[in-house]
Amino acid sequence: MSGHSKWATIKHKKGAADAKRGKLFAKLARQIEVAARAGGGDVDSNATLRTAVQKAKGAQMTNDAIDRAIKRGTGESGGESYEDITYEGYAPGGVALLIDVLTDNRNRTSADVRNILTKGGGSMAEPGAVGWQFSRRGIVLIDGNGVDEDELMMAALEAGAADVEADGDAWQVTCEPTDTFDVKDALEAAGFTIISADMPMVSDNLVPVATVEEAKKILRILEAIEDNDDVQDVYSNFDISDEIMEAAAG
Repeated sequence: MSGHSKWATIKHKKGAADAKRGKLFAKLARQIEVAARAGGGDVDSNATLRTAVQKAKGAQMTNDAIDRAIKRGTGESGGESYEDITYEGYAPGGVALLIDVLTDNRNRTSADVRNILTKGGGSMAEPGAVGWQFSRRGIVLIDGNGVDEDELMMAALEAGAADVEADGDAWQVTCEPTDTFDVKDALEAAGFTIISADMPMVSDNLVPVATVEEAKKILRILEAIEDNDDVQDVYSNFDISDEIMEAAAG
């Protein structure tokens, strides 16, 4: 099992603290602003904006904050001009990284990301060096407490999901990226508790992590990258067991 969903669970647990600092909401607002600038402020006709708004609502961002971000994007109330860039790199142990950023200063952000990777024992990679390993998928994580596998499987398949897989104390439901939030809404309506719903870049070419110390290095570099204001998402291909992940995250 890829470490992506385990890392998503960890981020969900610490999400309240991130929201208090304003960092999470600021990143979500930037995504909404860029989507609105590129495709207009109508969520019904702008699929990218609709996805960004759904992510924001899932993180409990207020409607007022969402509306303000849309207006900045459409030019009704100012706003910055951001560039969408994906950096590629390696974490310790040869773990591949894709780093999505929205920045108003490419040189600053590139230097910041390179510095974080170098300090954490990783390195930048040439464009295309690791990106070929990843493809976008819809991932809905379900709280496994009291969940019957057969009931979840039936509900997920009826909602349009492709697969259901156990992931520690949770269940990972996989679907087409465009179906992510429809599947999430259907499962929520069926009574399942949603941990997260997203459309990450996922790799089947996994790198096993055998020790707690190595896992700590990887998690530290992921946290440092995600703490950068310009970074929107980080995707990786590490494979860490539940036991090692819990010990490293603790």
